[in-house]
Amino acid sequence: MSRIGKKPVAIPSGVTANVDGQLISVKGGKGQLSFAAPEDVTVVLGDGGIEVSPRNETKRARAMWGMTRSMVNNLVVGVSKGFERKLEITGVGYKAAVSGKNLQLSLGFSHDVTFPIPDGISIVAAKPTEVAISGIDKRQVGQIASEIRALRPPEPYKGKGVKYAGEFIFRKEGKKK
Repeated sequence: MSRIGKKPVAIPSGVTANVDGQLISVKGGKGQLSFAAPEDVTVVLGDGGIEVSPRNETKRARAMWGMTRSMVNNLVVGVSKGFERKLEITGVGYKAAVSGKNLQLSLGFSHDVTFPIPDGISIVAAKPTEVAISGIDKRQVGQIASEIRALRPPEPYKGKGVKYAGEFIFRKEGKKK
């Protein structure tokens, strides 16, 4: 039995939800998102919010139950509050700047890296060493943050590179003389 799946997804004021079969559409102040639920679960729009329940007692249905509830909750939170992921850039000469629809990154390569900013995502570089990625789709925000981090992941000796804010980098000891 899914502990997450049992809870209905509360719909805050200013957000409208629509359930059409397996398609859930949520519209709010920040935009509109939709999600196609798997066939193993039923989704019902009730007074308490959106309720998700499994169609049968198979292992897959139970797994999809909690996942679907989490996805619907992410839709509601995304259109009402939005999601944000912060990155920190560490290293001498490493910096980031937003120019138009591109993120310019100096990451110690012989050239600057240009990362195109996709639609639906906003990237702000308040400081040259901090990048904030925000949007309404949690999956897309996380994916973009992961792609930027993958350009120069933090290395374990000096910690240089791009890391998530608050991420712990396991440090190694250098060569001994």
